[in-house]
Formats: sequence, structure tokens, C-alpha cells
Amino acid sequence: MFLRLATLIIKELQTLLQDKQSRVILIMPVVLQLALFPFAATLEVTNNTLAVFNEDSGKEALELVQRFSQAQAFTELIPLYSEAEVRDVLDNQQALIVVRFPADFSRNVAAGRAARIQALLDGRRSNSGQIALGYVQQILQAYIGERLNDKQQVALSNLIIRNQFNPNLDYVRHIVPGLVAIITTISTLIVTALSVAREREQGTFDQLLASPLTPGMVMVGKAIPAMLVAMVQATIILLAGIFIYRIPFAGSFGLLYASMTFYILALAGFGLLISSVCATQQQAFLGVFSFVMPAILLSGFVAPVENMPTWLQYLDWLNPLRHFMIIVKGVFLKDMGLSAILQNLWPLLVIAAGTLGVANWMFRRRLE
Repeated sequence: MFLRLATLIIKELQTLLQDKQSRVILIMPVVLQLALFPFAATLEVTNNTLAVFNEDSGKEALELVQRFSQAQAFTELIPLYSEAEVRDVLDNQQALIVVRFPADFSRNVAAGRAARIQALLDGRRSNSGQIALGYVQQILQAYIGERLNDKQQVALSNLIIRNQFNPNLDYVRHIVPGLVAIITTISTLIVTALSVAREREQGTFDQLLASPLTPGMVMVGKAIPAMLVAMVQATIILLAGIFIYRIPFAGSFGLLYASMTFYILALAGFGLLISSVCATQQQAFLGVFSFVMPAILLSGFVAPVENMPTWLQYLDWLNPLRHFMIIVKGVFLKDMGLSAILQNLWPLLVIAAGTLGVANWMFRRRLE
């Protein structure tokens, strides 16, 4: 039995690695995404344009304008001189945010009265606009703090902010661990989903039916090569994150790879399900794409799961990427132990058992 299974595994690996193009396809996407994602897929707001409509000629307003121009989030500051220009600069997306100083701003600040500033954001870029607004508010708070009396300044100085697990708020620490989960997902699904469809297109599926392999052995023979490929790709990302991007690995490699094994089994079940119902590789690829995009969007990588509707959070429990995203970030950045990740590990076991069980049943129907 083991000899037949090993023969099938070797045959699958030879099919994947038989030519240079296939090897390049397996490695190059990992390298490209690892090089581009940490810099391109970021929610940090940099190199944006700020517009200022200053109706006040006082020194307080001018000082704040100078501070805005020196902020790292904004590389360009556009002065505006009318309300029509304010509308135009937002309509044409020339500025992410417009700050408007009323005519009495400096006078109110000098007199110690409440001084209002209007901020106009481009709602088409709502997330970036909110982050940019946060930078503007930080500059305003720093300016107000400097103008407070000594007693109030002492009170403010007691507030100490510290960011756990990412003290410098480096967005790379969010992206790279997430890439371990995402690239593993894509590679596992593609390798498993295309396997049986490729057999049908090449005319070797009938030979598989006539072989002494059982449906379970066929599933294992298709899943193990995908697991090996995914493990190699995940290792490349981990090493790059540690040695190139200098992200400290806080947890246990053994625990991470053990969790990854269960995660890949769950993905292999989905991939084999897709493969068993598709007749061509094109259909299988479309099936993978239909699964991957919602899985990534609902994984917590793009937006927090807690922000989703309650019914969608329950439905998202069936998404293995959601659970593994928490595990890989927790082990990588927070040194989470087995007891801490267990609540996300056992759903992976349930999903793997369910998908592999259904895939085994469908393979039996095909082989009988």
C-alpha cells in the first residue's frame, strides 16, 4: 500500500516540477508577492496631498499650516483661496483632505476661546482619509498641548502610549505573517484543484480508475504534494520575514508548522472537492478563484472580522483562512501557545475532516 501511495506522490511531484516553467510558476509568485506586498498593500498614508483654505491671516493659523506642510504623511500642500477651489480640488481628487481655517481662528486661539477648524475628506477614499485625518488631529493636539499652561502640560505628560507586539507600528509586521497564510492558501488550492482535472484532460484519469489505488489513497497522493509545495513556500516567506524584513519571530516553529499541517489538510479538502466536480483545468481554476477571493476578504486580513454582521461571522466560521490567520500572526508576533490557539485549531480539524470526508465520498462515486 505504501509503495503504491509513494509512487502516486512521486508521480504528482514529477508532474509539478517536470519542466523549468512549472518550477518558475511555483516560486516566482512567492518572490514577487513577498517583494511587493509589504510596500504596496499597506494602509499607511504617505506621499499624499493636503489642501488648505486659510481665511485667517493670524500667526496661529500660519503656524499650523507650516506644521501640516512638514508632516511626513503629506508631501505636497496646495493653498486654496475660494470655496469653488475647495470643491474642485476634491472633485478632481487632487487632495486627500482639505483643512479650512475660519477668519476668527487666530483671534479665538489668542483669546483662549474654542477655535474650530473644518476638515473636508474625499469619501471615495474613506479609509485613507480617516487615517490622514488622524495625522491632522495629532498635529492639532500637539499644538494645543504646547499652548496649555504648565499645570495642564504636566497632566498630559503622564499619558504614555505603547503599542504591544508592534512598538513602531510597522505595517510590514502585519503584511508578512498574513502572506504566509494567503500564499499557502493559493498554492494548495491550485495544486489540488487542478490535479484531477489535469488527469481528465491528459486522458490518464481512466488509468487511475483501473489502478489498485483506493479513493483514500488517491486523495492522500494528491494532497501530500500540495502540502510539500505549500510548506516550502511558507518557509521561504518566514525566512524572508525574519532575515530580510527583520521581523522578530516570537513563537514556536514546531507549533506553527503543526498548525499549518492541519490548515493545509483543510484546504486540500476544498481543493479536492473543486477538482472532483470540474471536468477541465479552466473550470477548476475558476472554482479556486471563486473560493479564494471571499476567503481572503473574510479572513480578517483586509478588515476585522468583528466589524462584520453577526450572521456573516457565524458563516465565516467555515473559512479556514480566518482561523489560520489568527494562528500565524499570534505565533509569529505574540508567542501564542497551544492553549491560546486551540480555539482556532480545532475548527481547522473539523473543517478538514468534513471537506476530506465529502471529497472521499465523491471520489468513491467517481471510481466505482
